[in-house]
Amino acid sequence: MFFFSAKSQTKAVLFDGTIVAGYVDHGAFINCTGPSIKFSKKPYIVLLGLLPSLRIKEDKVAAGAPKNTALTPNLGFGLTAAFRHIALQVPLYYNPKTAVKNGEWNVGVGLGYKF
Repeated sequence: MFFFSAKSQTKAVLFDGTIVAGYVDHGAFINCTGPSIKFSKKPYIVLLGLLPSLRIKEDKVAAGAPKNTALTPNLGFGLTAAFRHIALQVPLYYNPKTAVKNGEWNVGVGLGYKF
């Protein structure tokens, strides 16, 4: 019988080379993994950290009222799991309070590629 044991590592990283696209709060996002805590055991990697992102969402406002741009930079945080080159992500983003809506956290889901 053969027994295989892979060594696991936990360390802090600034960037891991993962890009993800997904859905959150009736809009889309594109992000890369930023500063995070990385747990790796070949071929699996799990990251918990910050997610610098571009969010794509159109404002729904009253006729004649000014709109925000559809593409906005945003910083989220969340969990990213990768198996070989396929990444699955569960990000959390905060939408601040506005005149008509309270601030709230939104959970999303994304699929990406690990370089």
